[in-house]
Amino acid sequence: MIFAKIDFINLLPFYIFIKQHIKSSQIKQIINYKKSYPSKINKQFHAKKIDAAFISSIASKNCKCLDVGIVAKKEVDSVLVLTNKPNKNDFQSNTSNALAKILDIQGEVIIGDKALTYFYHNQQDENIVDLAKQWQKKYNLPFVFARLCINKEFRYINNLANKFLTTKVYIPQYILKQYAKRSGLTTKQILDYLNKISYKISYKEKLSLKKFLKLSD
Repeated sequence: MIFAKIDFINLLPFYIFIKQHIKSSQIKQIINYKKSYPSKINKQFHAKKIDAAFISSIASKNCKCLDVGIVAKKEVDSVLVLTNKPNKNDFQSNTSNALAKILDIQGEVIIGDKALTYFYHNQQDENIVDLAKQWQKKYNLPFVFARLCINKEFRYINNLANKFLTTKVYIPQYILKQYAKRSGLTTKQILDYLNKISYKISYKEKLSLKKFLKLSD
């Protein structure tokens, strides 16, 4: 089974869970090997080069997806528009680019760990707009950035995903320190950020996703 990996901090709890609960060393190696950014993984998934992955919401339409995703409860701090800069999409994320367009927010879109680092280093900058916060403000709904989708191995992945949603994942300090060093953040900032993200897609999340996909058509 080829499970692609988006190596962003927001999915760190999921991949720690995977390593703890998948016994096959071969699958673990595949998960670590198939690393890329969201928009590239979208293409690989649709070409059936990978079996399972977190797919950008905008690319997950008509895919077989589970009720697991990357959800911003309110603000997310890692999907931003810098309104003092010329309009520019982030090549890594189809969903965030579409969201900025739907919300009619002009500027440069930045996502992921680089956006999170930018936010924490420039918190007083009034030119930073948090897209998830703006969506929540406008529609009173959490925003779903990605969904866990599958091409095969449905029962195995489904069981794994359901177990993840009911498991409290503890991130070892040495891993937190690795990500802190890589990103330029503190371990506290990483944990604070992860508290703003949920992974369960329930009624409100599905309603939000439906609205976003309709608006993005």
